[in-house]
Amino acid sequence: MTSKIQGLPHLNKMLKQPEILHQSHRGSMLLSLAALVIVLAAIKMAKDLMVPLLMAGFMAIICMPLLQVLIRRGVSSGWAVLLTMVSIVIALLGTGLLLGSSIADFSSRLPVYQDNLQHQMQGLLHWLDSMGISMSGGFLADVLDPSSAMKLAGNLLSAFGNILTNSFFILLTVIFLLFEFIAIPHKWALIAEHAPDTSHLHAFLESVNRYLAMKTGISLMTGLSVGLLTWGFGLDYPVLWGFLAFLFNFVPNIGSIIAAVPALLLAVIQLGVGDAALIGVGYIIINVLFGNVIEPRLLGRGVGLSTLVVFLSLVFWGWLLGPVGMLLSIPLTMIVKLALEADPEKRWIAVLLGPDVD
Repeated sequence: MTSKIQGLPHLNKMLKQPEILHQSHRGSMLLSLAALVIVLAAIKMAKDLMVPLLMAGFMAIICMPLLQVLIRRGVSSGWAVLLTMVSIVIALLGTGLLLGSSIADFSSRLPVYQDNLQHQMQGLLHWLDSMGISMSGGFLADVLDPSSAMKLAGNLLSAFGNILTNSFFILLTVIFLLFEFIAIPHKWALIAEHAPDTSHLHAFLESVNRYLAMKTGISLMTGLSVGLLTWGFGLDYPVLWGFLAFLFNFVPNIGSIIAAVPALLLAVIQLGVGDAALIGVGYIIINVLFGNVIEPRLLGRGVGLSTLVVFLSLVFWGWLLGPVGMLLSIPLTMIVKLALEADPEKRWIAVLLGPDVD
């Protein structure tokens, strides 16, 4: 029997073909992983350039609905881009005027707040000692250091302030991106039958556009609610805490916790434990209302990421792009997920990245 098989070269080739295909597939996977590592290393080395470009890309995507509305109403492309950019400049100037003094004052007073928190910790240790619970101050400081949360907030705000210093470069990039967005359909029409299939690309862009626009609106409402809450209790820098809630609302599950910790720690120092607890309850109500009630109805329950993916995204993008990468981590990961959903062959990966499906 063996001699007969050896005498059939075509049959032998067919029998060996699955092994050859498996080796080829494994080689292509290793090549793709090597290319991915090289690309990530290049992005990390060029993060000072990549972060403003990513900010410009997100701003352009968020502004596309306004641009499309203006063009559909008969406004010329030049005037539509100009009106859109005027809206962006007004929003940035308003944000800068509201936040500039708050960020500078908070950063300058950060050491004072950290010292006050250390005194609060010492008071907690004395209270625990009076209750018969002995605990080393050094151990508690190593395990639970609340001043590090204040420092983290200061570093994130400083990093965001550094991004705003590149506002001219970012705005110029947004202008070119918007003009290119207007020109792409005309270029595609000229390519005619030689143009590649863009059905997946259109589905991906519509999903990203819808997600970022809806998420930005929900984040604005969340930030406004937090600002009014802290202002009503008389907490210092209510605009700052509202802005922080707006930024971290892009990070599901744990973003609201990260945004609330510095404000609650300051409330303990300034207002006392009772008012700080009430502000904490207000934070919980706001985030449950917008995160668990309004957002799923507008975006759908399938739009999101699992808690593990959220955490790993924060770690990965924060390592790759710095503190601003943590703020952009979830939108970037969501864009990857939406791109996978647009491709039927890779949709199963998007399902694994998403939340639990009941």
